[in-house]
This record gives sequence, C-alpha cells and structure tokens, in this order.
Amino acid sequence: MTLLNIFDTTLPLTNPVLKFLCILVIILFAPIILNKIKIPHLLGLIIAGAVIGPNGIHLMDRDSSIILSGTAGLLYIMFLAGLEIDVADFKRNSQKSLVFGLYTFMVPMVLGTLTGLFVLGFSILTSVLLASMFASHTLIAYPLISKLGVSKSKAVNITVGGTMITDTLALLVLAVIVGMATGEVNPGFWIRLSSSIIIFGLVIILLFPIIGRWFLKRVADNVSQYIFVLVMVFLGAVLAEMAGIEAIIGAFLSGLALNRLIPRTSPLMNRIEFVGNAIFIPFFLIGVGMLIDYQVFFKDLETLKVAAVMTIVATLAKFVAAWLTQKTYNFTIDERRLIFGLSNAQAAATLAAVLVGYNIILGETVTGEPIRLLDESVLNGTILMILITCTIASFAAQKGAKNIALAEAAETVDEESENQERILIPINNLETTDELINLGVIVKSKKNRDGLYALNIIDNTTTDGSADRKAKQLLNKAAITASATDNFLHELLRYDLNTVNAIISVVKEHKISDLILGLHHKKSISDSFLGNLTEGILNKCNTTTLIYKPAQPFATLKRHIVIVPDKAENEFGFAFWLIKVWNIAANSGGKLVFYGGTKSLKFIRDVHSNYPLECDFKTFIDWDDFLVLSRDIRQDDNLIIVFSRKEGLSYNDYMDKIPGYLNKYFQENSFILIYPMQPTVTDSLQIDLKNPTLLEPMEKLDEIGKTIARIFKRK
Repeated sequence: MTLLNIFDTTLPLTNPVLKFLCILVIILFAPIILNKIKIPHLLGLIIAGAVIGPNGIHLMDRDSSIILSGTAGLLYIMFLAGLEIDVADFKRNSQKSLVFGLYTFMVPMVLGTLTGLFVLGFSILTSVLLASMFASHTLIAYPLISKLGVSKSKAVNITVGGTMITDTLALLVLAVIVGMATGEVNPGFWIRLSSSIIIFGLVIILLFPIIGRWFLKRVADNVSQYIFVLVMVFLGAVLAEMAGIEAIIGAFLSGLALNRLIPRTSPLMNRIEFVGNAIFIPFFLIGVGMLIDYQVFFKDLETLKVAAVMTIVATLAKFVAAWLTQKTYNFTIDERRLIFGLSNAQAAATLAAVLVGYNIILGETVTGEPIRLLDESVLNGTILMILITCTIASFAAQKGAKNIALAEAAETVDEESENQERILIPINNLETTDELINLGVIVKSKKNRDGLYALNIIDNTTTDGSADRKAKQLLNKAAITASATDNFLHELLRYDLNTVNAIISVVKEHKISDLILGLHHKKSISDSFLGNLTEGILNKCNTTTLIYKPAQPFATLKRHIVIVPDKAENEFGFAFWLIKVWNIAANSGGKLVFYGGTKSLKFIRDVHSNYPLECDFKTFIDWDDFLVLSRDIRQDDNLIIVFSRKEGLSYNDYMDKIPGYLNKYFQENSFILIYPMQPTVTDSLQIDLKNPTLLEPMEKLDEIGKTIARIFKRK
C-alpha cells in the first residue's frame, strides 16, 4: 500500500515525500540549467514555480506548506538585508536612504494615481491604492547581489534603507485607504496606528540587542544559537503585524538589531546564509512563481490592458527614482542598475495590497455582483506585473552587480599576487581554540581563504602515548571551526623540546606574517610571560603578534578601545597592525575608540576618511596615568593595547606596568596586546613587498602615508 501511495501518478501530488523531493530537484537543477543560458537563478526558480504550480502542469498545489516556507523565505530575505548591512555606512548614508526612499515612493505614487484616474478610469481611492502597490517593492534580487559579493556597496546600502521607507509608507497608505473604505478613519485610528508603530520600533531596536547579547554570552551551542536567531526574526515579524504594519518590516529591523552580534565572518552568519539560500529563499521564489497564471494572457483585452499599463508605469516609476538618485549623488551607471534592479521587483507587499483591496467589497451591482475596491482585472494584472518586474529586476541587478564585481576584481589582481598574509595560531587548550580561530578569521583579509595555520606542539620527551591523538583531535576541531566560516586551515603538528623554538621554526618555514597567541580567561598575564615572550619569540621573528585573552564571546563586544603609544606611526609595522584593527571593527561591527598622540591619531584619521568605520578619537599621551582610562572602560569593551619591543621607536618604560594593571583593574574585560613588526628584529622580514625601501625605518611622513595606502588597498 505504501509503494502504491508513493508511485501514485495522480496530479497534483499529495505524498509529502514526493513533493519535497520535486522541490529539492527544482532548487538544485533550475539554477544550473538556466545559468547556462544566462538567465538569473532567481528568475529560474520563479519560472519553475509557474510551470509546476496550479496554473501550469499542476504538479502540486500552492498549499499551506508552500505558503509557510515561502513566508519564511521572504522574511529571511529581509532579515539578511538588515543583518548584512554595514551599520556605520547605513548611519552615514541615512540621509541618502531617506532621499531615495522618498524618490521611490513619491514618483510611483504620483504616476500611479494619475494613471489610475485618467488612463484606467478608476476612483480616487482605487487609484491611490494602485499607486501604493507601485511604490512598494521586494528585494528579490538581494540574494543574487549578495552572492556576487557587492552587498556592501553604497548603492545597495542606500537602496536597502530606502526600501524600508517606501514599503512602510506604502503599507501605511494601504492601512489608511482600507480604513477610509470601511469608514474607520478617525482620530482614534491615527493615535492607535502611530503609537503602536513607535512602541514596536522601540522594542526591536532597544530590547532585541540586549536579549541577543545576553543569550549569545551564555549559550555556545551552535544549534541553539541558530534557533534563537530564527525566533528573533519571527518574533520581530509578529510584533510588526501586531503594530499594524507588514511582517517584512519587523524581519528587517530584527536583522538590524542583531547586526553587531553576528559578525559576517562568524560560523553563525555562515549557517544563517547557508540555510536561507539553500531552503527558505528558494521556497519563496517557487511560491511566487506558483501565483502566475498564463491563462490571463488569453482571458480578455481588459486584463491585458490593465497588466500592460501597471507593468509599464511601475517599471518607469522605479527607473525614474533610480535615475534621480544617480544624478543626485553622482553614482555610476552600474550603481544605478543595482538600485533599479533591487527596487523594481514587485512581489510581497504588492501582493498583500492587491489581495486586501480585492477582498474589500464596496457594494453590489444591479445584477448582484460585488463591487470591489480592486477588481479582478487588477488582481490578474498584478500577477503578470510580478512576473515581468521580477524578470527585469533580476537581469538589471545581475548586470550591475557583475560589472561592479569585475571592476573590483581587476583592481586587486596585482594585489592578490603580492598578498602573503599567513596567520599562525598555536593551540593547546580545547576551551580557547574556537575563540582563537575566530579571531584569526576576523583579523584576516576577506580575500584570504587559505592563510590560517594552527600549530600544536608536542614535547619530544613526553611519555604520554595519547599525546599524538589528542593533538590531532585539537587540530581537527580548529579546522572544523575554520571551515564553518568557509576558510581552510592548515593543521601543523610539531615535535620539539622547546615551544618557542618550534613556533619560530614554523614562522620561518611557512613565511608567517601574523602570530596569534592565546591566554586562558581564568589565567592572569604575568611579567614573566611577557618577558619570556619578548626574549623568545618577539626578538627572533618579525611578525605582527597578537596576544588575546577572551573574557566573553567576541561577537558580544560593543567597543574596541585601541591604545596607541606615542611615535607608533614611525614604526615599520604601523600599517600592518592597523589593518588588523580595521578588520576587527569591519568584521565584528564593534565601534573603535582610539587613544593616542596627536601625530598618531592624524594618520589614523586619514585612514578613517578613506576607509570609514564607526570611530572616535581621543588624545592620550601620558602612559604613566594609564589607569585614568578605566573610567571610560565598560563591561562589554575590548582593550587593544599596542606595545613595542624595548628597542622600538615607540617604546616607553610604562609599558612594563600594563600586565599588572590588566590583572588588577580589567579582569572582566577581553584584551588584545599587539606587538608590531619592527626593524630591530634580527631575522629578515617575512612578508614579500615589492618596494625594498620599506625595509628601512620609516621616519618620513610621506613614506608612512604610502605604506598605509598600499596595505589598506589590499583590505
């Protein structure tokens, strides 16, 4: 009987196993086949949905399971948009997002209302509601742009911000029109609507980060963390619906609220993107395709007329908004294509609006037929508009994103060949391994996918027969942690009588550029530790060395307090450690607060002007009064202290007191001690640079500036 049920050929399919198998086959093969003929994979899934849906061959119904998964996919797209956005850039470009949001709302509203009134002959209420459908849009093309690696583009950032503005305004118009049509618009309506939206926004923006930081500090289980993220996404969506606005707004704001708690290089982010792009988002696209009815083309001329007018006006209005934004902010043609491609697709909010309008009955005709706010021709025309606008949006976004990605790749061809970033992480403690590997992933260049090395050292004289097995288990755990972020880690096992000698030998053999050493969070940093480190490793190899003691998960840190010694800008390794600090902020979302001398801060400010992040700068030159900083240090701050070898230009005697201060006054804070590359080291420089003059002490300001520019260009 079970076999008969499985192989039952009656359509539509009812067996859940067969249905799920068919959908997985479509998700697997539709993009592969259509990419060969240059059709974006997003469009391929929509077309596949139309073919197998109730209006195609009717392989399966658009039932509750498809709707549920599709809704999750839509919320996932909006959540990812909020999660991946550069918050500092988002704040900087908030005015531009506002301008684009008003452009992409007002232009469709004006054109749509006039079209409804004078071309289609609709009433004022119907025309305004129709125009609000044109004003809203769905970020259908966002996964495509993210896959091509341009989701951090300023144009994308502005478009995502503008999307929230126009969708919110469009959905508010929908709420008002529905209220007017049903006679519910009164002072109480406006008070309820405005107060609920304000409360909703405050709850998500203020409470969600607190809840997220509390949970992620206390729960390290990977599965629990992922489920927690899903709970927050859908909780935000439910709160949005309770406030009277669309769930997609809640999903986006949830992503924005959790943005700084989920670094883009973290395993958790990798899992979120993987599950979304593999399952939820394809389900949504297939579900959108199932709405498409090809028979509409052959029903009547009125439907075709309405569909053609709606599609032309919606596309023209979004193009005009993108063009105005381009001219206002001097964007390139490809950036305009990105903006247009992201903002032209009509799907979620548009579909919600047309269904609401279709279900509002204003009266009856003399024959008893219902008079709807939006009639059947508009409903069918909307389905066609969704298909055509999604098609245009996919092609436009793909072209713009590809051109931008190719231009960026062309600029970095030479840089990649000279990039010799190799990061060594000695590990011998199971508890600190994950944090050390994650720090390595955070500080490295995003283009460097195979430059991580984990080292475990076994004493040659050991009699422990299981030492080799334990070391390999530890290295395997480190490799798994790195692979969870799509990075390859080289596993190195070394037998040696002396730990320092083993590390130095590996540094030389593999031309290591950066060294990360870890301290257990329960141990104090001693003078003898720094003394042995200085005598052993730092004076024998010229690597940027980071000593890390985690007090809490890196993702839960709010600020990075960077303390820079006087004359640090004159050191050879200035640019090399600065890029690591910059990567920490860029990849973790934490704010940088620099304390240092006037000259040092000048160079850092120059870097900030070219590579903006959220930064503060405070003058600090008296290291003898180091404890004055304790007044500014908060619980979720990470201390980054730049040291120097004793022969270095930036060395001062007060550095020797820092370990005692850290042990006594900053026990609850994470910290990173940085020893930069310095020309006092006896060994030759491990990084291959084309300009040999950089091997000399850099005391001239122009030399420093050139080095900073080149190193940061690799970022």
